[in-house]
Amino acid sequence: MSALTQIEIGAFMSLFNRDGYVLNFSTNDFDVFTLNSVGLAVCAHYRMSKGKSLTAYINDADYSNVVKLLSDLFEHYEFHYQEEILATGEDAQTNPYGTPKIVYQRHYQKCRAVMNRIRGMATPVALAGNALKEKFSSEYISAQIDIMMKVQVENPTEAIGKAKELIESCCKTILEDSNEIVNKDWTVSQLVKATMKFLEVSTDNVDTETTEATTIKAILGNLHGIAGNIAELRNTYGSGHGKGASYKGLTVRHAKLAVGSSVTLVDYLWETYEWRKLRV
Repeated sequence: MSALTQIEIGAFMSLFNRDGYVLNFSTNDFDVFTLNSVGLAVCAHYRMSKGKSLTAYINDADYSNVVKLLSDLFEHYEFHYQEEILATGEDAQTNPYGTPKIVYQRHYQKCRAVMNRIRGMATPVALAGNALKEKFSSEYISAQIDIMMKVQVENPTEAIGKAKELIESCCKTILEDSNEIVNKDWTVSQLVKATMKFLEVSTDNVDTETTEATTIKAILGNLHGIAGNIAELRNTYGSGHGKGASYKGLTVRHAKLAVGSSVTLVDYLWETYEWRKLRV
């Protein structure tokens, strides 16, 4: 993990510091936040405004605490400022505090890239996505995973579309490599059902005599349901369909839900496929 540069720290400060304020925090709320994050109520400690107290702490603290606080503030920003992050057109040129939203969007994009680097993209979903890239021999599928993981924050709409496409690509690869028939008119739900049936992990394959049968069937049914639900989400909110002028996409957390769910399903199907090949 490479260290944060002063220029990069400055980008975070430009994103968080709003004319002496820090995002949407009151003084008390900010002290509670920083106390929970790094163990110090910075405003009470430095006896200055929120913005100046944050700057003073960044200058005084050790590197690990600087990263921790900036990371926590960035997560707070992503959760509470989706309207600013996703603003387009005239809306992006306005801001009740004076500075246009598009300026903060530029700071955000820089900070997002830095945060991805310093975190090492080490979230469970990201690690699973990287593992899938190594498992798949297809350059196309690996490229899909790369795009999906990258744009879930930058472009949630595109990420939702890629989540559905990843499931489709995985199932088609498994079936076609096994010389199984793939109907071009199948929905993604039907495609997953056929794949699970071929892999003998559908609800029909569960031994009803076992005590765990009901639970296992429920889990497998929920896994199958992921595909249809992501497809429905994609059809309404994802990429791949024209949208009207009034269209508003879903937020980053919705995209992460779709991406995480698709990675879970694909990882299970591919692991099962590889396990079956070893048994033959």
